[in-house]
Amino acid sequence: MDAPHSQQTASQVFSPANFQELFGAWARFPGAVPYAGGTALLRSQGKRVPTLPQNILSLENLEDLHRITRTERYLEIGAMVTLSQILRLGKIVPEALTRCLENIAGPQLRNLATIGGNICHPAFRLDASAPMIALDAHYELRSAAAGIHTNAATQSRWISAPRFSALPGPPALAPQELLTRIRIPLDQWNYSLFRKLAIPGIEDAGGVIVFLIRNQKNILTDIRIVFAGEVVLQDRSTESLLAGKKLPLERRDAENFIDRWKTYLSALEHPGEFIKAGILNFIRSGLAVIVD
Repeated sequence: MDAPHSQQTASQVFSPANFQELFGAWARFPGAVPYAGGTALLRSQGKRVPTLPQNILSLENLEDLHRITRTERYLEIGAMVTLSQILRLGKIVPEALTRCLENIAGPQLRNLATIGGNICHPAFRLDASAPMIALDAHYELRSAAAGIHTNAATQSRWISAPRFSALPGPPALAPQELLTRIRIPLDQWNYSLFRKLAIPGIEDAGGVIVFLIRNQKNILTDIRIVFAGEVVLQDRSTESLLAGKKLPLERRDAENFIDRWKTYLSALEHPGEFIKAGILNFIRSGLAVIVD
């Protein structure tokens, strides 16, 4: 640790070397805030010199959070891996996620921003949430073992991206629980489409939408459409209507699919009408590549 154990007026920064030290410090200072790339803090305050929390848990020295591993079925990424590091992995990264990360700000911010920080924004689902949900990603969440303190073992659980990112409310993290690892299936998708939707001049009023298609021998086997922003939208029942359809898709099936999405969106207060129209236009664009 690089800070004293007593409360001070000035901000304290703890730099734990392992999870036991992390959760030990967190137990002593329950209000401490985990700190990754810091881009969300800067973005939320918009100040030249931001106001820092009184107690900060720097995650920089936790080696487990920087690891990237690959198996035949999965790509696993530590929560402290930056967006630029993921992009440098190349073609192993699913195209939907690559397209999303490429469109987040500029290179300098992508060199700082971590994938865990992007996923864990408390009030608004940032860009990476949409492809993670569409790709069936799962997140490892870690906390201190119940009833044990500073030098204790830790415990972990896995949660699906849709459950973790469900709105309203913050991500599904329990008190003093940390996102540590992201597991992304390396399933093959035949086609993907990505778009950022925004209302000019209104920050955080839009979001990201992704469209995925998998087919085999001219049969549509799976389709995913996910929007993430101030709300998270995915209509699995409508998606299932197209599973098993022959390609190219008949126009009436595509029109029925869009009508179902219109009905789904019309029942929602959010997002606004401008973004709803953008979602429907995006779906039309995606379906156009497989319609007769």
